[in-house]
Amino acid sequence: MYNQGAVEGAANTELGSRIFLYEVVGLRQSEETDQTNYPIRKSGSVFIRVPYNRMNQEMRRITRLGGTIVSIQPVTVLEPVNGKASFGNATSVVSELATSGQTANSEGNGKATPVNAHSAEENKDKKGNTMTQAKAKKDHGDVPVNTYRPNAPFIGKVISNEPLVKEGGIGIVQHLKFDLSGSNLKYIEGQSIGIIPPGVDKNGKPEKLRLYSIASTRHGDDVDDKTVSLCVRQLEYKHPETSETVYGVCSTHLCFLKPGEEVKITGPVGKEMLLPNDPDANVIMMATGTGIAPMRAYLWRQFKDAERAANPEYQFKGFSWLIFGVPTTPNLLYKEELEEIQQKYPDNFRLTAAISREQKNPQGGRMYIQDRVAEHADELWQLIKNEKTHTYICGLRGMEEGIDAALTAAAAKEGVTWSDYQKQIKKAGRWHVETY
Repeated sequence: MYNQGAVEGAANTELGSRIFLYEVVGLRQSEETDQTNYPIRKSGSVFIRVPYNRMNQEMRRITRLGGTIVSIQPVTVLEPVNGKASFGNATSVVSELATSGQTANSEGNGKATPVNAHSAEENKDKKGNTMTQAKAKKDHGDVPVNTYRPNAPFIGKVISNEPLVKEGGIGIVQHLKFDLSGSNLKYIEGQSIGIIPPGVDKNGKPEKLRLYSIASTRHGDDVDDKTVSLCVRQLEYKHPETSETVYGVCSTHLCFLKPGEEVKITGPVGKEMLLPNDPDANVIMMATGTGIAPMRAYLWRQFKDAERAANPEYQFKGFSWLIFGVPTTPNLLYKEELEEIQQKYPDNFRLTAAISREQKNPQGGRMYIQDRVAEHADELWQLIKNEKTHTYICGLRGMEEGIDAALTAAAAKEGVTWSDYQKQIKKAGRWHVETY
């Protein structure tokens, strides 16, 4: 998954740059935009960083998309990227469209968005939204951060690049495995790495890094501590003004890499999405498209035989529930892996899919992840109340509103105010969100 907007730009960002933060509400997804590949989804507040010389243009763009700017604040200090910029909780997919000719991520299964609607990807030269990042919980000890920075990335090599979307699916999503041999790059489940694509941007400056959630465990897909894997969707969308097809720079670079080719890697970064070390924990996962990336890492650590053998101190005995939103059945990423786990551990793992273009919700509309949450809201609420339960949400920010609405109704049956309860479990480190 690509964490779009998580970085400000490379290490050359100047302090005191004239950057402004727009708080926007009401960005819509209409029947027309629902058919496209760029992500626009009704949501709550979205925060977009805008350089001074683009303020008027951005205001016009937001108006065209049905949004309302509720506040504009100057950003007086910009944090450096690659580790020091905190990121984690939320970036805005709309910022991908912030400048003409830049890129965005998307929906469908991916909102990896730049491509579909379930994941987000990149904005070519965006001055992106900074994500907030929680401190690691005590049980994680030292978490590796920023071993490799933008000015000195590790040069890894592609081991494999395999398609994840089956025939008849929407878009291009690839599972990439990189060789880390010779590096000091160590990471844990829930972190991200940066990828710096080759070439220069339209201003003649080196391309900036993009952050992607890691899709493998700390031991890698080969369980040899020598690889790292990503789940990447190619960003492809129609420019809202020119109708020209736009492809994401970094996502396209990654999706078409061949084994043996080199890639610039930075990081790791991130502490918001770390998996608890408690083998008796319950883990609720809500993902759209390539938001499945960190969830795959969790599930491998919990259930894969080779991983369990490599982690004698962590033998998962709890319960994991994945609610996964995609546009079509062929877009069910890692479908065989998920079904294998479900078959082998029926008492410990549950898979619930929301297939938007094939299934209907009770109102006759498309079945999105928030509709599945509403369907199982009472059961989820009972599970969330358990002090051993951690909830992870990864994908488009737009699903959060529906998830909150469903849990608000379930909690209200017991006289509990969901918004207050949610704050409590966030503070306790049991509610983890990384949306864009």
